[in-house]
Amino acid sequence: MPQHTPSRPICGHCDGFPTVTITTGNRAPDGQRETISANCPACHGTGRTVPASAYVRTGR
Repeated sequence: MPQHTPSRPICGHCDGFPTVTITTGNRAPDGQRETISANCPACHGTGRTVPASAYVRTGR
């Protein structure tokens, strides 16, 4: 039988895109652009409003 995955609420601040890469405008010595990563401050980079630990089910 098929297993149904429960829907996870998406963070309203980042719309499910929790980590972005931003260019600094500088270039590395080899010519590549230097980038930094930034995480959503509301969900801390998870993309969900409910912590992942809430979805863990323990068995007997």
